[in-house]
Amino acid sequence: MSFVEYGDTIKDGDTAIVFLGHESMFPVKVQHGTVTQTKYGVIRHSTDLIGKKYGSKVTCSKGGWVFILHPTPELWTVNLPHRTQILYSTDISIITMMLELKPGSIVCESGTGSGSLSHALIRTVAPTGHLYTVEFHQQRAEKAQEEFREHGVEHLVTVTNQDVCKNGFGVSNIADAVFLDIPSPWEAIGHAKSALKAEGGRICSFSPCIEQVQRTCLAMEEYGFTEINTLEILLRVYNVRTISLQIPDLGKAAEDNSSTGFDSSNPSHQGSPCANLQQGTVQFKSGVPLREVVGHTGYLTFATKS
Repeated sequence: MSFVEYGDTIKDGDTAIVFLGHESMFPVKVQHGTVTQTKYGVIRHSTDLIGKKYGSKVTCSKGGWVFILHPTPELWTVNLPHRTQILYSTDISIITMMLELKPGSIVCESGTGSGSLSHALIRTVAPTGHLYTVEFHQQRAEKAQEEFREHGVEHLVTVTNQDVCKNGFGVSNIADAVFLDIPSPWEAIGHAKSALKAEGGRICSFSPCIEQVQRTCLAMEEYGFTEINTLEILLRVYNVRTISLQIPDLGKAAEDNSSTGFDSSNPSHQGSPCANLQQGTVQFKSGVPLREVVGHTGYLTFATKS
């Protein structure tokens, strides 16, 4: 099993996603002889998972059923264990596009955190690219390295435990792009410039506060970066629902009913269109925004090495 190469069959040692519904799923490490408890009953790995195809519908011990999905960076983002605040697919998508990443790209990242963006970057640059990710916290760095190994992508990523603001990324003049998600990104701009290739490399900095953005932009300008711009991604989700609205009384329905001799008390007319008009409502599908919307997450600042 690999996050960058699809496999048809569930194997012992794989990481799989147990899908109970769009708002309910979780990862599980498949192991021979192990069981997993769900609200629909027990899933026995040896008989219910190993050897089955990804996407299979598995019946649990209580009669309910779940789907077993192959892991992807998008599914991992919404199911991973949180060691830090993470980036979600909305920001990740614009980051990979604006950094102009493609298979074969070399990317430097700091900090690794929970590995949400890391998995997406690895999938984007595979099979010939590489990710150099730096994490200040030793335990988080070790856990990220363990997850990369379990997910079959360790050959595409190098994890380093050090302070990027003091020691840099450990590489020079090879990166196509650099991503910074640290409290003081302006202190790492010089190291980012050293890691980027001679000309045309791209940099992105993620910061939740505008004061951080201001200092980062000043540092980018000082180190000769061009095309500096900052943007913010706001996501507004709509639900498709059936809406009932009253029909305005324009007088036409009453005239039509009187001219045709329509009798609303006649049971034979209850299913007619005129009967629906007499009820005064009509139903239709509409997009309705959520009452609570996730607002600001952070600012993304992009620039190009001149």
